[in-house]
Amino acid sequence: MKPTRPTIAAIMTAALAACGTTSAPQTPAQPEPITITVHTFGGGENFGYDQAVASWNAAHPDIRVTYQNLTDRFEDVYLPQLLQRLQAGSGAADVVAVDEGAMGLMAARPQFFTDLGQYGLQSRKVDFPAAKWEAGVNADGKLFALGTDIGGMTMCYRRDLFEKAGLPTAREEVGRLWPDWNAYLEVGKRFEAAKTGAKFIDGPNTLYNVILSQEAPKHGNVAYFDKGGQLVLESNPAIRTSFDRVRAFSEAGMTAKLQAWSPAWDKAIKGGGFATMGCPSWMLGVIEGKAGPAGKGKWDVAAVPGGSGNWGGSWLAVPRQSGHPKEAARVLDFLTGKDGHVMAFEEAGAFPSSLPAQRDPKVTGLKNAYFSDAPTGQIFSASVKDLLPVFLGEKHAQVKTAVEKVIEGMDQGAVPYEEAWARFVAAGVKAAG
Repeated sequence: MKPTRPTIAAIMTAALAACGTTSAPQTPAQPEPITITVHTFGGGENFGYDQAVASWNAAHPDIRVTYQNLTDRFEDVYLPQLLQRLQAGSGAADVVAVDEGAMGLMAARPQFFTDLGQYGLQSRKVDFPAAKWEAGVNADGKLFALGTDIGGMTMCYRRDLFEKAGLPTAREEVGRLWPDWNAYLEVGKRFEAAKTGAKFIDGPNTLYNVILSQEAPKHGNVAYFDKGGQLVLESNPAIRTSFDRVRAFSEAGMTAKLQAWSPAWDKAIKGGGFATMGCPSWMLGVIEGKAGPAGKGKWDVAAVPGGSGNWGGSWLAVPRQSGHPKEAARVLDFLTGKDGHVMAFEEAGAFPSSLPAQRDPKVTGLKNAYFSDAPTGQIFSASVKDLLPVFLGEKHAQVKTAVEKVIEGMDQGAVPYEEAWARFVAAGVKAAG
C-alpha cells in the first residue's frame, strides 16, 4: 500500500503538541454571578435602596442584586400580587418587602418564607427594638423577616403657602401653632380664610393614619383587632376618635379631597395644591420624588399636633421559592444592617429601625437640603424615642383598605356624613370576614 503523505494540518498539530510545555496557561473561566432580585413598594424615593444596591454590587462580583420598586400602592396592588405569587410557588423576588399592615398575615403563613435563622441572622436580635424584631418571627417561632425603617411622625408643610397666608414659616414657630389637633383646626381656618388658592390638608387618608397612630397606643396598643385576633373596630375608642377628627376637618372644607397615592394626589404634591400633610419619615422621600427639583426649599418639617406616633415601617423577607436562599439572606442582611439603614435614610428619609444606625452620626446629624435644610436626623430621632408598638392583626391590611375607601367617599361627598360611621363599620366587618 502506498504510504500516505502527512498533511500540513497534521504536521502543525504534532509541532504544537511537542511545544506544549511552553504554551501560555489558560485562564479559568469565571463563573457567572448569581442574580438576586429585590422587590419593594412605595412612592417617590420609596425604600431608598439605589445607593445600597450599587454599593453591594461594587463589592460583591459573585452576587449581583437587581432592584425594582413595583408600585406605590401596597394594600390594593403590591400585597395581592405578592400573595398570588407566594401561593403559586413562583414569580416572587428573592427578597421581598412587606409593610407593617401585612406582617401579621405573613407571620401566619410560615410555609411561604425561608427561616433566616439557618443562615445566622438570629444574631441580629440585638440590633432592633423588641417589637420590630418580634414582628419578624412567624407562627412557628422562626425568624422570617428583618426590619427596615420605622415611621416616626412629623408634619410637612409648604413654606411658600404659609407665607402667602400670612402664617409663620420657621419650623419652630409653626410647630408651636398646633400643640394639639384642635389648634391645628384653628390654624386651618386661618389658612382657608387667606384664600391662597390651595387647601390646608391633602385629603383624609394621611390625616386619619397620623391620628390613629397616636390614638392606638392610648387604648391598649391595638387598632382594628385586639391581641386575641378579635375585631374591635367599632368598640375601640382610638378608631372612633380618629374617624371623628377626620370628619371635622372634612366638614370644615379644609381638605383637597385627594385620595392618597392617586395621580391627582401626585399632581397636587408637585403643584402646591395643599399646604400640610402628616409625614412619617418615609413620606419625605415620597414628596421629594413626586414634587421634583422645583419643590426644593418650598417644603419644611415641623412637629406634628398631639405629639409623635408611628405610621408605617417595613420588613424584608426571603420567599421559600427563591432558588438562592443563602445568597438572598446575605443581601437581606446587608440591606437591614447598619450601613443599609444609614444609606436608605440619606437617600429617602427612611428612618432606621436598626439601633446601631439610629446612633450613627450620619443619621443624627443629617440635614435634608430638599426640606429647607431641616435637621431631620434630630427631628426623627426624637420622634421615635418613646414609641409604643401597636398590634395590627392578621387582616389589618384588608380592613384598612376597606374603611379608608369609606372615609374617602365621605370626604368627596359620595357618602353622607350622617351615614359614614355606619358604613365605615360595615365595610370593616365585611373585610375582616
